[in-house]
Amino acid sequence: MTDIRNLDEALAGIAQPWQPHRLASINDYDLKVVKLEGEFVWHSHPETDELFLVLSGELTIQLRDRDVVLGPNDVFVVPRGVEHCPRADGEVRALLIEPQGTVNTGDAGGERTSPLRELP
Repeated sequence: MTDIRNLDEALAGIAQPWQPHRLASINDYDLKVVKLEGEFVWHSHPETDELFLVLSGELTIQLRDRDVVLGPNDVFVVPRGVEHCPRADGEVRALLIEPQGTVNTGDAGGERTSPLRELP
């Protein structure tokens, strides 16, 4: 394993949206890079908060009571148990920080559930 990872190179290797790839792990957390495009599914993570850091593009985190719009270098934490639905009208590149084992669709499951992939 290499000690240095480059975000641009890692993201260039991701072919499909909504498929998180592990960039690195620290303690019991994964740093995941992901491309986002279109609307995801409404879900929550009952056991953990979820951090979104937008690297490029514009991401809307739809909550039941409001929308949170994030641009490059914006960070937003969805608190544990809060139902949300990410939406990207164009391609978004993002970094997620979550406890290891966190499923991308949270409690919703379904066809959009993606296993965590490893970067080459």
